[in-house]
Amino acid sequence: MNSSVYRPISERVLADDWGRLTKYEYELQLRDGSWQRQTREAYDRGNGATCLLYNPASDNVLLTRQFRLPVLLNGGLESLIETPAGLLEGADPATRMRAELIEETGYEVSELTHLFDIYMSPGSVTEYLAFFYGEYAEKHKVGAGGGSADEGEDIDVLEIALPEAVRMITRGDIRDAKTIILLQHLAIRLLQEKATAR
Repeated sequence: MNSSVYRPISERVLADDWGRLTKYEYELQLRDGSWQRQTREAYDRGNGATCLLYNPASDNVLLTRQFRLPVLLNGGLESLIETPAGLLEGADPATRMRAELIEETGYEVSELTHLFDIYMSPGSVTEYLAFFYGEYAEKHKVGAGGGSADEGEDIDVLEIALPEAVRMITRGDIRDAKTIILLQHLAIRLLQEKATAR
């Protein structure tokens, strides 16, 4: 890490199980040139990837639904509707995403388009997600999906019409940020394509 505005003082690991929570003390150079001492905690669980699968013939998207403890603890839903995703664990993002798609949805899609990388919660989490788009058809189905039993996953696979998925955002049925970003990105792209085709 190389920065002209950050001077590390100390760091202490607070937890190191599924991810690592570390407390940092440092000095930060402010815009006026002065230095301010700060203390922050950062959670590092590695980087990840996510993908929206779209079927142009049916105008459907493939999403997943699974239990998310942090959401429930914060008074949210018992399960969250999401795009398939997974941690990279040292793998290339596209390679990892292809494996996650098979594991979670049962669809094997070889051609994925990398859209962008986004830090999802940069105030406290180091993770960034690589966002992908892929197109699927029934011929790509190679299994049932549902996640990895070894990892305690119990995932429902949902095939939803894109217009309905977008309405689900407004109704509050879809509350996952990565999923909302990918659905809106696709909806905007399709609107732009329709406008330029006129």
